[in-house]
Amino acid sequence: MNHWYEEAIFYHIYPLGLCDVPKENNYRDNLENFPILNQWIEHVKAIGCNAIYIGPLFESATHGYDTTDYKRVDRRLGSNQDFRNLVDKCHQEGIKVVVDGVFNHTGRDFAAFKNLQELKWDSWGKDWYSQVDFNQRSPMGDPFSYECWGGHAILPRLNMNNPKVREYLMEVVKYWVEEFNIDGIRLDCADVLDFNFMSELRHLANHVKEDFWLMGEVIHGDYSRWANPEILHSVTNYELHKSIYSAHNAHNYFEMAHTIKRLFGEPYGLCRDARLYNFVDNHDVDRIASKLDNIKNLLPVHVFLYTIMGIPSLYYGSEWGIKGRKQDGGDDILRPALNLAELDAEDNELVRLITKLAGIRLEHKELSHGSYQELILRNKQYVYAKIYNHQGCIIVLNNDTNAEELSIDVPLSGRRVTDLISGKSAAICEGRIHWLIEANSGAILKVE
Repeated sequence: MNHWYEEAIFYHIYPLGLCDVPKENNYRDNLENFPILNQWIEHVKAIGCNAIYIGPLFESATHGYDTTDYKRVDRRLGSNQDFRNLVDKCHQEGIKVVVDGVFNHTGRDFAAFKNLQELKWDSWGKDWYSQVDFNQRSPMGDPFSYECWGGHAILPRLNMNNPKVREYLMEVVKYWVEEFNIDGIRLDCADVLDFNFMSELRHLANHVKEDFWLMGEVIHGDYSRWANPEILHSVTNYELHKSIYSAHNAHNYFEMAHTIKRLFGEPYGLCRDARLYNFVDNHDVDRIASKLDNIKNLLPVHVFLYTIMGIPSLYYGSEWGIKGRKQDGGDDILRPALNLAELDAEDNELVRLITKLAGIRLEHKELSHGSYQELILRNKQYVYAKIYNHQGCIIVLNNDTNAEELSIDVPLSGRRVTDLISGKSAAICEGRIHWLIEANSGAILKVE
Protein backbone atom coordinates (compact mmCIF):
# COMPACT_ATOMS: atom_id res chain seq x y z
CA MET A 1 0.00 0.00 0.00
CA ASN A 2 1.38 3.38 -1.00
CA HIS A 3 1.02 6.28 1.42
CA TRP A 4 0.36 9.83 0.23
CA TYR A 5 3.56 11.16 1.78
CA GLU A 6 5.68 8.75 -0.26
CA GLU A 7 4.95 10.86 -3.34
CA ALA A 8 4.54 14.20 -1.58
CA ILE A 9 6.23 17.40 -2.71
CA PHE A 10 5.90 19.91 0.12
CA TYR A 11 5.55 23.66 0.08
CA HIS A 12 6.55 25.19 3.43
CA ILE A 13 4.85 28.40 4.57
CA TYR A 14 5.62 30.45 7.69
CA PRO A 15 2.26 32.25 7.82
CA LEU A 16 2.98 34.90 10.46
CA GLY A 17 5.82 36.20 8.32
CA LEU A 18 4.18 35.78 4.94
CA CYS A 19 1.14 37.75 6.14
CA ASP A 20 3.27 40.40 7.89
CA VAL A 21 1.30 40.19 11.13
CA PRO A 22 2.11 42.37 14.18
CA LYS A 23 5.10 41.00 16.07
CA GLU A 24 3.15 40.86 19.32
CA ASN A 25 -0.37 39.54 19.82
CA ASN A 26 -2.63 41.94 21.74
CA TYR A 27 -5.32 39.21 22.03
CA ARG A 28 -7.96 41.75 21.00
CA ASP A 29 -7.75 42.35 17.27
CA ASN A 30 -8.99 39.57 14.99
CA LEU A 31 -7.25 40.11 11.67
CA GLU A 32 -8.25 38.70 8.29
CA ASN A 33 -5.13 37.36 6.61
CA PHE A 34 -6.44 34.09 5.23
CA PRO A 35 -7.36 35.73 1.90
CA ILE A 36 -3.59 36.19 1.45
CA LEU A 37 -2.89 32.55 2.29
CA ASN A 38 -5.71 31.34 0.04
CA GLN A 39 -4.07 33.09 -2.92
CA TRP A 40 -0.98 30.93 -2.46
CA ILE A 41 -2.87 27.66 -2.84
CA GLU A 42 -3.19 28.16 -6.58
CA HIS A 43 0.52 28.94 -6.81
CA VAL A 44 1.41 25.85 -4.76
CA LYS A 45 -0.58 23.67 -7.13
CA ALA A 46 0.77 25.45 -10.22
CA ILE A 47 4.39 24.65 -9.33
CA GLY A 48 3.56 20.99 -8.74
CA CYS A 49 3.47 20.74 -4.95
CA ASN A 50 0.82 18.45 -3.52
CA ALA A 51 1.32 19.09 0.21
CA ILE A 52 1.65 22.17 2.40
CA TYR A 53 3.45 22.40 5.70
CA ILE A 54 2.06 25.57 7.26
CA GLY A 55 2.97 26.75 10.72
CA PRO A 56 3.01 27.71 13.40
CA LEU A 57 -0.74 28.33 13.62
CA PHE A 58 -1.65 27.94 17.30
CA GLU A 59 -2.49 31.22 19.02
CA SER A 60 0.75 32.60 20.42
CA ALA A 61 2.26 35.68 22.00
CA THR A 62 4.90 36.50 19.38
CA HIS A 63 6.67 34.26 16.84
CA GLY A 64 4.27 31.33 16.98
CA TYR A 65 6.29 28.91 19.06
CA ASP A 66 5.25 30.47 22.39
CA THR A 67 1.76 28.97 22.41
CA THR A 68 -1.08 30.67 24.27
CA ASP A 69 -4.04 28.58 23.12
CA TYR A 70 -3.70 25.16 21.47
CA LYS A 71 -7.26 25.12 20.19
CA ARG A 72 -7.37 28.47 18.46
CA VAL A 73 -5.80 29.65 15.23
CA ASP A 74 -3.65 32.72 15.88
CA ARG A 75 -6.06 35.65 15.67
CA ARG A 76 -3.41 37.67 13.82
CA LEU A 77 -4.11 35.31 10.91
CA GLY A 78 -7.86 34.87 11.30
CA SER A 79 -10.43 32.51 12.76
CA ASN A 80 -10.69 28.77 13.16
CA GLN A 81 -13.33 28.71 10.42
CA ASP A 82 -10.97 30.59 8.10
CA PHE A 83 -8.37 27.87 8.51
CA ARG A 84 -10.92 25.09 8.04
CA ASN A 85 -11.93 26.76 4.78
CA LEU A 86 -8.28 26.82 3.68
CA VAL A 87 -7.85 23.12 4.45
CA ASP A 88 -11.04 22.32 2.52
CA LYS A 89 -9.79 24.32 -0.46
CA CYS A 90 -6.43 22.53 -0.35
CA HIS A 91 -8.12 19.14 -0.27
CA GLN A 92 -10.30 20.11 -3.23
CA GLU A 93 -7.06 20.82 -5.13
CA GLY A 94 -5.48 17.52 -4.07
CA ILE A 95 -3.14 19.17 -1.57
CA LYS A 96 -2.48 17.66 1.88
CA VAL A 97 -2.06 19.97 4.89
CA VAL A 98 0.43 19.51 7.75
CA VAL A 99 0.71 21.92 10.69
CA ASP A 100 3.19 22.63 13.49
CA GLY A 101 2.68 20.90 16.83
CA VAL A 102 4.55 22.82 19.51
CA PHE A 103 4.40 20.28 22.33
CA ASN A 104 7.74 20.60 24.10
CA HIS A 105 7.00 24.00 25.62
CA THR A 106 4.37 26.73 25.82
CA GLY A 107 4.35 30.49 26.04
CA ARG A 108 4.03 32.28 29.36
CA ASP A 109 0.46 33.30 28.46
CA PHE A 110 -0.74 29.68 28.33
CA ALA A 111 -3.41 28.88 30.93
CA ALA A 112 -1.26 26.45 32.92
CA PHE A 113 1.56 28.96 33.31
CA LYS A 114 -0.82 31.79 34.20
CA ASN A 115 -2.31 29.52 36.87
CA LEU A 116 1.18 28.81 38.21
CA GLN A 117 1.94 32.53 38.38
CA GLU A 118 -1.32 33.28 40.16
CA LEU A 119 -1.57 30.47 42.72
CA LYS A 120 2.06 29.33 43.07
CA TRP A 121 2.15 26.26 45.37
CA ASP A 122 -1.63 25.90 45.26
CA SER A 123 -1.81 25.87 41.46
CA TRP A 124 -2.50 22.91 39.22
CA GLY A 125 -0.11 24.55 36.76
CA LYS A 126 2.93 23.80 38.93
CA ASP A 127 2.74 20.14 37.85
CA TRP A 128 2.49 21.04 34.15
CA TYR A 129 6.03 22.37 33.88
CA SER A 130 9.42 20.78 34.29
CA GLN A 131 11.65 21.45 37.32
CA VAL A 132 9.50 24.10 38.98
CA ASP A 133 11.44 25.33 42.04
CA PHE A 134 9.94 27.82 44.52
CA ASN A 135 13.35 28.35 46.14
CA GLN A 136 14.63 30.31 43.14
CA ARG A 137 13.49 33.15 40.90
CA SER A 138 13.20 32.98 37.14
CA PRO A 139 15.02 35.35 34.75
CA MET A 140 11.59 36.92 34.13
CA GLY A 141 11.16 37.82 37.83
CA ASP A 142 8.77 35.02 38.83
CA PRO A 143 9.07 33.81 42.46
CA PHE A 144 9.96 30.37 41.11
CA SER A 145 12.27 28.92 38.47
CA TYR A 146 11.51 26.39 35.76
CA GLU A 147 13.16 24.53 32.93
CA CYS A 148 12.84 26.23 29.54
CA TRP A 149 13.72 25.38 25.97
CA GLY A 150 17.17 26.41 24.79
CA GLY A 151 17.68 28.81 27.68
CA HIS A 152 14.76 30.98 26.52
CA ALA A 153 12.74 31.90 29.61
CA ILE A 154 9.71 32.83 27.48
CA LEU A 155 9.41 29.14 26.55
CA PRO A 156 8.73 27.14 29.76
CA ARG A 157 9.10 23.42 29.15
CA LEU A 158 6.14 21.11 29.70
CA ASN A 159 6.41 18.21 32.17
CA MET A 160 5.87 15.10 30.04
CA ASN A 161 5.91 12.94 33.18
CA ASN A 162 2.52 14.40 34.06
CA PRO A 163 -0.21 12.17 32.55
CA LYS A 164 -2.57 15.16 32.40
CA VAL A 165 -0.13 17.01 30.12
CA ARG A 166 0.15 14.05 27.76
CA GLU A 167 -3.61 13.52 27.76
CA TYR A 168 -4.22 17.17 26.99
CA LEU A 169 -1.80 17.16 24.05
CA MET A 170 -3.37 14.00 22.65
CA GLU A 171 -6.72 15.74 22.90
CA VAL A 172 -5.24 18.70 21.01
CA VAL A 173 -4.16 16.44 18.14
CA LYS A 174 -7.62 14.85 17.95
CA TYR A 175 -9.17 18.32 18.01
CA TRP A 176 -7.10 19.52 15.05
CA VAL A 177 -8.01 16.44 13.06
CA GLU A 178 -11.72 16.61 13.89
CA GLU A 179 -12.05 20.39 13.65
CA PHE A 180 -9.79 21.11 10.67
CA ASN A 181 -9.23 17.73 8.97
CA ILE A 182 -5.45 18.16 8.83
CA ASP A 183 -3.32 15.37 7.36
CA GLY A 184 -0.32 15.44 9.66
CA ILE A 185 1.72 17.26 12.27
CA ARG A 186 5.32 18.42 12.27
CA LEU A 187 6.59 18.10 15.85
CA ASP A 188 8.62 21.12 16.86
CA CYS A 189 11.78 20.26 18.84
CA ALA A 190 11.26 16.52 18.41
CA ASP A 191 14.93 16.00 19.23
CA VAL A 192 14.19 16.88 22.88
CA LEU A 193 10.65 15.51 23.15
CA ASP A 194 9.93 12.57 25.43
CA PHE A 195 10.10 9.29 23.47
CA ASN A 196 7.25 7.74 25.42
CA PHE A 197 5.06 10.69 24.48
CA MET A 198 6.00 10.38 20.82
CA SER A 199 5.28 6.65 20.92
CA GLU A 200 1.82 7.36 22.34
CA LEU A 201 1.32 9.97 19.66
CA ARG A 202 2.26 7.46 16.94
CA HIS A 203 -0.34 5.06 18.33
CA LEU A 204 -2.92 7.86 18.16
CA ALA A 205 -1.84 8.77 14.62
CA ASN A 206 -2.45 5.20 13.51
CA HIS A 207 -6.10 5.50 14.58
CA VAL A 208 -7.10 9.16 14.41
CA LYS A 209 -7.11 9.35 10.61
CA GLU A 210 -6.01 7.07 7.80
CA ASP A 211 -2.44 7.83 6.73
CA PHE A 212 -2.00 10.56 9.36
CA TRP A 213 1.66 11.62 9.14
CA LEU A 214 4.07 12.56 11.92
CA MET A 215 7.29 14.38 11.07
CA GLY A 216 9.75 15.60 13.70
CA GLU A 217 12.20 18.46 13.80
CA VAL A 218 15.53 16.74 14.48
CA ILE A 219 18.88 18.35 13.72
CA HIS A 220 21.68 16.10 14.95
CA GLY A 221 22.01 12.43 15.80
CA ASP A 222 20.91 9.05 14.54
CA TYR A 223 17.67 9.84 12.75
CA SER A 224 16.51 6.23 13.01
CA ARG A 225 15.89 6.76 16.74
CA TRP A 226 12.94 8.92 15.69
CA ALA A 227 12.03 7.79 12.16
CA ASN A 228 10.85 4.22 12.67
CA PRO A 229 7.59 2.24 12.94
CA GLU A 230 7.24 2.94 16.67
CA ILE A 231 7.93 6.68 16.90
CA LEU A 232 7.62 9.05 13.88
CA HIS A 233 7.19 8.55 10.16
CA SER A 234 9.89 11.06 9.23
CA VAL A 235 12.29 13.73 10.47
CA THR A 236 13.88 16.85 9.04
CA ASN A 237 17.01 15.84 7.15
CA TYR A 238 19.43 18.51 8.37
CA GLU A 239 22.39 16.25 7.66
CA LEU A 240 21.60 16.16 3.96
CA HIS A 241 20.70 19.87 3.98
CA LYS A 242 24.19 20.77 5.21
CA SER A 243 25.92 18.50 2.71
CA ILE A 244 23.99 19.95 -0.25
CA TYR A 245 25.20 23.55 -0.04
CA SER A 246 28.59 22.56 1.36
CA ALA A 247 29.29 20.10 -1.45
CA HIS A 248 28.44 22.68 -4.11
CA ASN A 249 30.50 25.42 -2.49
CA ALA A 250 33.54 23.22 -1.88
CA HIS A 251 33.25 21.37 -5.23
CA ASN A 252 33.02 18.16 -3.22
CA TYR A 253 30.18 15.88 -4.25
CA PHE A 254 31.77 13.20 -2.07
CA GLU A 255 30.11 14.90 0.92
CA MET A 256 26.62 14.53 -0.56
CA ALA A 257 27.26 10.96 -1.66
CA HIS A 258 28.67 10.03 1.76
CA THR A 259 25.53 11.37 3.45
CA ILE A 260 23.32 9.35 1.11
CA LYS A 261 25.27 6.17 1.86
CA ARG A 262 25.31 6.81 5.62
CA LEU A 263 21.56 7.40 5.74
CA PHE A 264 20.18 5.15 3.02
CA GLY A 265 22.91 2.78 1.82
CA GLU A 266 22.32 -0.97 1.72
CA PRO A 267 22.50 -2.89 3.94
CA TYR A 268 23.52 -0.69 6.89
CA GLY A 269 22.14 2.78 6.15
CA LEU A 270 20.68 4.35 9.28
CA CYS A 271 17.38 5.27 7.63
CA ARG A 272 17.22 2.94 4.66
CA ASP A 273 13.57 2.12 5.39
CA ALA A 274 12.45 5.69 6.15
CA ARG A 275 11.53 8.65 4.00
CA LEU A 276 13.18 11.71 5.47
CA TYR A 277 12.00 15.28 4.88
CA ASN A 278 14.57 16.91 2.56
CA PHE A 279 15.01 20.65 2.16
CA VAL A 280 17.58 23.20 1.06
CA ASP A 281 16.31 26.00 3.33
CA ASN A 282 13.54 26.71 5.82
CA HIS A 283 12.33 29.26 8.39
CA ASP A 284 15.32 28.64 10.68
CA VAL A 285 18.28 28.63 8.27
CA ASP A 286 19.68 31.04 5.69
CA ARG A 287 18.13 30.95 2.22
CA ILE A 288 19.87 28.62 -0.22
CA ALA A 289 20.40 31.53 -2.64
CA SER A 290 22.45 33.23 0.08
CA LYS A 291 24.40 30.12 1.03
CA LEU A 292 25.64 29.20 -2.43
CA ASP A 293 28.91 30.79 -3.55
CA ASN A 294 27.78 30.40 -7.16
CA ILE A 295 24.10 31.18 -7.64
CA LYS A 296 24.10 29.13 -10.86
CA ASN A 297 24.32 26.01 -8.73
CA LEU A 298 20.67 26.48 -7.81
CA LEU A 299 20.01 24.29 -10.85
CA PRO A 300 21.94 21.15 -9.80
CA VAL A 301 20.85 21.70 -6.18
CA HIS A 302 17.18 21.44 -7.10
CA VAL A 303 17.69 18.58 -9.55
CA PHE A 304 19.21 16.67 -6.64
CA LEU A 305 16.44 17.67 -4.22
CA TYR A 306 13.73 16.39 -6.58
CA THR A 307 15.43 13.12 -7.53
CA ILE A 308 17.02 11.76 -4.36
CA MET A 309 15.27 9.43 -1.91
CA GLY A 310 13.05 11.13 0.64
CA ILE A 311 10.40 13.84 0.55
CA PRO A 312 11.35 17.15 -1.12
CA SER A 313 10.24 20.45 0.39
CA LEU A 314 10.34 23.98 -1.01
CA TYR A 315 10.34 26.98 1.34
CA TYR A 316 8.08 29.83 0.27
CA GLY A 317 9.82 32.38 -1.92
CA SER A 318 12.90 30.28 -2.64
CA GLU A 319 11.47 29.27 -6.01
CA TRP A 320 12.22 32.86 -7.03
CA GLY A 321 15.75 32.62 -5.62
CA ILE A 322 15.15 35.24 -2.94
CA LYS A 323 18.00 35.73 -0.48
CA GLY A 324 18.09 36.03 3.29
CA ARG A 325 20.56 35.57 6.12
CA LYS A 326 19.99 35.70 9.86
CA GLN A 327 20.78 39.10 11.33
CA ASP A 328 21.87 39.53 14.96
CA GLY A 329 20.55 36.07 15.71
CA GLY A 330 17.06 36.98 14.48
CA ASP A 331 15.00 35.06 11.94
CA ASP A 332 12.70 37.80 10.65
CA ILE A 333 14.58 38.21 7.38
CA LEU A 334 14.13 34.49 6.73
CA ARG A 335 10.36 34.84 7.17
CA PRO A 336 9.41 37.80 4.97
CA ALA A 337 6.10 39.16 3.78
CA LEU A 338 5.78 38.45 0.06
CA ASN A 339 3.37 39.77 -2.53
CA LEU A 340 2.44 36.88 -4.78
CA ALA A 341 1.13 39.14 -7.55
CA GLU A 342 4.47 40.95 -7.79
CA LEU A 343 6.44 37.69 -7.74
CA ASP A 344 4.23 36.01 -10.34
CA ALA A 345 4.83 38.94 -12.65
CA GLU A 346 8.50 37.94 -12.90
CA ASP A 347 9.61 35.74 -15.76
CA ASN A 348 11.68 33.44 -13.56
CA GLU A 349 13.77 30.58 -14.91
CA LEU A 350 14.07 28.93 -11.50
CA VAL A 351 10.28 28.79 -11.07
CA ARG A 352 9.99 27.12 -14.46
CA LEU A 353 12.69 24.60 -13.54
CA ILE A 354 11.11 23.73 -10.20
CA THR A 355 7.70 23.33 -11.81
CA LYS A 356 9.18 21.00 -14.42
CA LEU A 357 11.04 18.99 -11.77
CA ALA A 358 7.84 18.49 -9.79
CA GLY A 359 6.06 17.19 -12.87
CA ILE A 360 8.93 14.85 -13.66
CA ARG A 361 9.03 13.47 -10.12
CA LEU A 362 5.29 12.83 -10.01
CA GLU A 363 5.23 11.19 -13.43
CA HIS A 364 8.26 8.93 -12.97
CA LYS A 365 7.77 6.64 -9.97
CA GLU A 366 11.42 5.65 -9.81
CA LEU A 367 12.27 9.10 -8.48
CA SER A 368 9.98 8.62 -5.47
CA HIS A 369 10.18 4.87 -4.96
CA GLY A 370 13.32 3.73 -6.76
CA SER A 371 16.49 2.19 -5.41
CA TYR A 372 19.69 4.24 -5.61
CA GLN A 373 22.82 3.22 -7.50
CA GLU A 374 25.94 5.38 -7.65
CA LEU A 375 27.50 5.43 -11.12
CA ILE A 376 30.13 8.21 -11.12
CA LEU A 377 31.45 10.24 -8.21
CA ARG A 378 33.95 13.05 -8.63
CA ASN A 379 34.52 16.34 -6.85
CA LYS A 380 32.54 18.24 -9.48
CA GLN A 381 30.39 15.59 -11.15
CA TYR A 382 27.96 13.14 -9.56
CA VAL A 383 25.94 10.53 -11.45
CA TYR A 384 23.46 8.09 -9.94
CA ALA A 385 20.53 5.97 -11.06
CA LYS A 386 17.06 5.57 -9.57
CA ILE A 387 15.44 2.25 -10.56
CA TYR A 388 11.93 0.95 -9.88
CA ASN A 389 10.00 -1.90 -11.51
CA HIS A 390 12.55 -2.18 -14.33
CA GLN A 391 12.17 1.54 -15.10
CA GLY A 392 14.94 3.98 -14.43
CA CYS A 393 16.43 7.43 -14.64
CA ILE A 394 20.07 8.46 -14.53
CA ILE A 395 20.69 11.76 -12.77
CA VAL A 396 23.74 13.80 -13.76
CA LEU A 397 24.98 16.73 -11.65
CA ASN A 398 27.78 19.19 -12.40
CA ASN A 399 28.93 21.94 -10.00
CA ASP A 400 31.81 23.01 -12.24
CA THR A 401 31.88 26.27 -14.20
CA ASN A 402 32.84 24.21 -17.26
CA ALA A 403 30.93 21.57 -19.18
CA GLU A 404 32.12 17.99 -18.83
CA GLU A 405 31.94 15.01 -21.20
CA LEU A 406 31.04 11.84 -19.30
CA SER A 407 31.01 8.18 -20.26
CA ILE A 408 28.28 6.56 -18.17
CA ASP A 409 27.41 2.89 -17.65
CA VAL A 410 23.67 2.36 -18.01
CA PRO A 411 22.38 -0.15 -15.41
CA LEU A 412 19.20 -0.91 -17.41
CA SER A 413 18.50 -2.32 -20.84
CA GLY A 414 17.44 0.25 -23.39
CA ARG A 415 18.27 1.90 -26.69
CA ARG A 416 18.59 5.53 -25.67
CA VAL A 417 18.24 8.08 -22.91
CA THR A 418 16.32 11.34 -23.05
CA ASP A 419 16.87 14.25 -20.68
CA LEU A 420 13.48 14.99 -19.15
CA ILE A 421 14.56 18.58 -18.50
CA SER A 422 16.08 19.68 -21.83
CA GLY A 423 14.68 17.07 -24.21
CA LYS A 424 18.15 16.14 -25.52
CA SER A 425 18.82 12.45 -26.11
CA ALA A 426 21.70 10.05 -26.69
CA ALA A 427 22.00 6.48 -27.94
CA ILE A 428 23.03 3.66 -25.63
CA CYS A 429 25.92 1.77 -27.21
CA GLU A 430 27.18 -1.44 -25.60
CA GLY A 431 25.61 -0.46 -22.30
CA ARG A 432 27.13 3.04 -22.16
CA ILE A 433 26.25 6.59 -23.10
CA HIS A 434 28.38 9.65 -23.73
CA TRP A 435 26.82 12.74 -22.21
CA LEU A 436 27.94 16.37 -22.21
CA ILE A 437 26.72 17.92 -18.98
CA GLU A 438 26.66 21.69 -19.11
CA ALA A 439 28.30 23.90 -16.49
CA ASN A 440 26.44 24.27 -13.18
CA SER A 441 23.59 22.08 -14.31
CA GLY A 442 21.80 18.80 -13.97
CA ALA A 443 20.04 16.27 -16.16
CA ILE A 444 17.47 13.52 -15.58
CA LEU A 445 18.05 10.89 -18.24
CA LYS A 446 15.13 8.53 -18.78
CA VAL A 447 16.25 5.14 -20.04
CA GLU A 448 14.01 4.10 -22.94
